[in-house]
Amino acid sequence: MPHSPPLPPVPEAIPIVTPLNLILFSLVIYVGYLRFRTPATPIISRPTPIVYRKYTPLTLLPYNGTDKPQVFLAVSCKVYDVTPGKGFYGPGGPYESFAGRDASRGLAKGSFDAEVLSDENGTIDTLEDLNEEEKVSLRGWEEHFGGKYAVVGELVENGEDGDEEEEGVSKA
Repeated sequence: MPHSPPLPPVPEAIPIVTPLNLILFSLVIYVGYLRFRTPATPIISRPTPIVYRKYTPLTLLPYNGTDKPQVFLAVSCKVYDVTPGKGFYGPGGPYESFAGRDASRGLAKGSFDAEVLSDENGTIDTLEDLNEEEKVSLRGWEEHFGGKYAVVGELVENGEDGDEEEEGVSKA
Protein backbone atom coordinates (compact mmCIF):
# COMPACT_ATOMS: atom_id res chain seq x y z
CA MET A 1 0.00 0.00 0.00
CA PRO A 2 1.30 3.28 -0.89
CA HIS A 3 2.21 5.51 1.79
CA SER A 4 0.02 8.60 1.98
CA PRO A 5 1.27 11.84 3.37
CA PRO A 6 0.06 12.75 6.83
CA LEU A 7 -2.92 15.02 7.00
CA PRO A 8 -2.33 18.50 8.34
CA PRO A 9 -3.52 18.99 11.87
CA VAL A 10 -7.03 20.39 12.15
CA PRO A 11 -7.01 23.66 14.08
CA GLU A 12 -9.10 23.71 17.19
CA ALA A 13 -12.23 25.84 17.08
CA ILE A 14 -11.83 29.05 19.05
CA PRO A 15 -14.88 29.71 21.19
CA ILE A 16 -16.72 32.98 20.55
CA VAL A 17 -17.65 33.49 24.17
CA THR A 18 -14.39 34.37 25.87
CA PRO A 19 -13.79 36.86 28.65
CA LEU A 20 -11.99 39.20 26.24
CA ASN A 21 -14.83 39.04 23.69
CA LEU A 22 -17.41 39.70 26.42
CA ILE A 23 -15.48 42.78 27.58
CA LEU A 24 -15.13 44.09 24.00
CA PHE A 25 -18.82 43.43 23.28
CA SER A 26 -19.83 45.25 26.47
CA LEU A 27 -17.60 48.19 25.55
CA VAL A 28 -19.14 48.44 22.06
CA ILE A 29 -22.65 48.40 23.53
CA TYR A 30 -21.75 51.08 26.12
CA VAL A 31 -20.12 53.38 23.55
CA GLY A 32 -23.12 52.92 21.25
CA TYR A 33 -25.45 53.82 24.09
CA LEU A 34 -23.48 56.98 24.87
CA ARG A 35 -23.36 57.94 21.21
CA PHE A 36 -27.02 57.48 20.38
CA ARG A 37 -28.86 58.26 23.60
CA THR A 38 -30.98 61.37 23.75
CA PRO A 39 -29.38 63.95 26.02
CA ALA A 40 -31.26 64.98 29.11
CA THR A 41 -32.97 68.31 28.60
CA PRO A 42 -31.77 70.77 31.23
CA ILE A 43 -34.50 72.44 33.22
CA ILE A 44 -33.98 76.16 33.14
CA SER A 45 -35.79 78.15 35.76
CA ARG A 46 -37.06 81.42 34.43
CA PRO A 47 -37.20 84.44 36.66
CA THR A 48 -40.59 85.82 37.50
CA PRO A 49 -41.48 88.40 34.86
CA ILE A 50 -41.47 91.95 36.11
CA VAL A 51 -44.52 93.97 35.22
CA TYR A 52 -44.09 97.66 34.45
CA ARG A 53 -45.69 99.60 37.26
CA LYS A 54 -45.57 102.74 39.33
CA TYR A 55 -43.29 102.76 42.36
CA THR A 56 -43.23 105.23 45.20
CA PRO A 57 -40.08 105.81 47.23
CA LEU A 58 -41.58 103.53 49.92
CA THR A 59 -42.54 100.68 47.54
CA LEU A 60 -39.16 100.90 45.79
CA LEU A 61 -37.19 100.58 49.05
CA PRO A 62 -37.50 96.75 49.47
CA TYR A 63 -35.87 96.16 46.05
CA ASN A 64 -32.38 96.48 47.50
CA GLY A 65 -31.13 92.91 47.01
CA THR A 66 -31.57 92.07 50.68
CA ASP A 67 -35.29 92.40 51.41
CA LYS A 68 -36.16 91.18 47.89
CA PRO A 69 -33.77 89.39 45.53
CA GLN A 70 -34.17 91.96 42.76
CA VAL A 71 -32.23 95.21 42.79
CA PHE A 72 -34.02 98.29 41.43
CA LEU A 73 -33.02 101.92 41.46
CA ALA A 74 -34.54 105.07 40.05
CA VAL A 75 -32.87 107.69 37.87
CA SER A 76 -34.89 110.72 36.78
CA CYS A 77 -38.16 109.02 37.81
CA LYS A 78 -37.47 105.88 35.74
CA VAL A 79 -37.08 102.65 37.73
CA TYR A 80 -34.44 100.26 36.38
CA ASP A 81 -33.93 96.58 37.15
CA VAL A 82 -30.19 96.50 37.84
CA THR A 83 -30.26 92.92 39.16
CA PRO A 84 -27.83 91.75 36.42
CA GLY A 85 -25.36 94.25 37.94
CA LYS A 86 -25.99 93.05 41.49
CA GLY A 87 -22.25 92.99 42.11
CA PHE A 88 -22.22 96.78 41.70
CA TYR A 89 -25.64 97.79 43.02
CA GLY A 90 -26.49 94.97 45.45
CA PRO A 91 -25.31 94.32 48.98
CA GLY A 92 -21.55 94.80 49.29
CA GLY A 93 -21.25 96.57 45.94
CA PRO A 94 -19.78 100.05 45.49
CA TYR A 95 -23.19 101.52 44.55
CA GLU A 96 -25.21 99.61 47.18
CA SER A 97 -26.45 102.83 48.80
CA PHE A 98 -28.50 103.50 45.63
CA ALA A 99 -30.32 100.13 45.67
CA GLY A 100 -34.05 100.53 46.20
CA ARG A 101 -33.69 104.31 46.11
CA ASP A 102 -33.81 107.32 43.82
CA ALA A 103 -30.15 107.55 42.83
CA SER A 104 -30.46 110.66 40.64
CA ARG A 105 -28.80 113.23 42.91
CA GLY A 106 -26.00 110.90 44.02
CA LEU A 107 -25.16 109.93 40.43
CA ALA A 108 -25.31 113.54 39.24
CA LYS A 109 -22.97 114.69 42.00
CA GLY A 110 -20.78 111.57 41.90
CA SER A 111 -21.39 111.00 45.60
CA PHE A 112 -22.30 107.87 47.57
CA ASP A 113 -23.00 109.75 50.80
CA ALA A 114 -26.31 109.16 52.56
CA GLU A 115 -27.08 112.89 52.64
CA VAL A 116 -27.44 113.02 48.82
CA LEU A 117 -30.17 110.38 48.91
CA SER A 118 -33.71 111.69 49.15
CA ASP A 119 -35.87 110.74 52.12
CA GLU A 120 -38.16 107.84 51.18
CA ASN A 121 -40.93 109.40 53.28
CA GLY A 122 -40.56 112.80 51.62
CA THR A 123 -41.22 114.07 48.14
CA ILE A 124 -39.29 113.09 45.03
CA ASP A 125 -36.23 115.27 44.48
CA THR A 126 -36.86 117.74 41.62
CA LEU A 127 -33.09 118.19 41.02
CA GLU A 128 -33.67 121.87 40.14
CA ASP A 129 -30.57 123.04 42.01
CA LEU A 130 -28.12 120.92 39.97
CA ASN A 131 -25.51 122.90 38.04
CA GLU A 132 -24.95 122.31 34.32
CA GLU A 133 -22.07 119.87 34.84
CA GLU A 134 -24.18 117.75 37.21
CA LYS A 135 -27.09 117.77 34.74
CA VAL A 136 -24.78 116.52 31.98
CA SER A 137 -23.49 113.81 34.32
CA LEU A 138 -27.05 112.76 35.14
CA ARG A 139 -27.95 112.55 31.43
CA GLY A 140 -24.91 110.32 30.93
CA TRP A 141 -26.11 108.02 33.70
CA GLU A 142 -29.61 107.96 32.18
CA GLU A 143 -28.10 106.84 28.86
CA HIS A 144 -25.99 104.23 30.64
CA PHE A 145 -28.93 102.70 32.48
CA GLY A 146 -31.26 102.99 29.49
CA GLY A 147 -28.82 101.11 27.28
CA LYS A 148 -27.93 98.42 29.78
CA TYR A 149 -30.91 97.71 32.05
CA ALA A 150 -34.65 97.19 31.66
CA VAL A 151 -37.02 99.94 32.70
CA VAL A 152 -39.54 98.30 35.04
CA GLY A 153 -41.56 101.30 36.10
CA GLU A 154 -41.72 104.92 37.00
CA LEU A 155 -41.19 106.68 40.31
CA VAL A 156 -44.20 108.62 41.60
CA GLU A 157 -44.87 110.47 44.82
CA ASN A 158 -45.88 108.58 47.96
CA GLY A 159 -49.65 108.21 48.09
CA GLU A 160 -50.07 108.07 44.32
CA ASP A 161 -51.02 104.92 42.35
CA GLY A 162 -47.95 102.94 43.39
CA ASP A 163 -48.70 102.57 47.14
CA GLU A 164 -51.48 100.01 46.85
CA GLU A 165 -49.84 97.84 44.18
CA GLU A 166 -47.64 94.84 44.69
CA GLU A 167 -45.82 93.06 41.86
CA GLY A 168 -47.78 94.98 39.21
CA VAL A 169 -51.24 93.74 40.29
CA SER A 170 -53.69 96.27 41.60
CA LYS A 171 -55.51 95.44 44.86
CA ALA A 172 -58.86 96.80 43.65
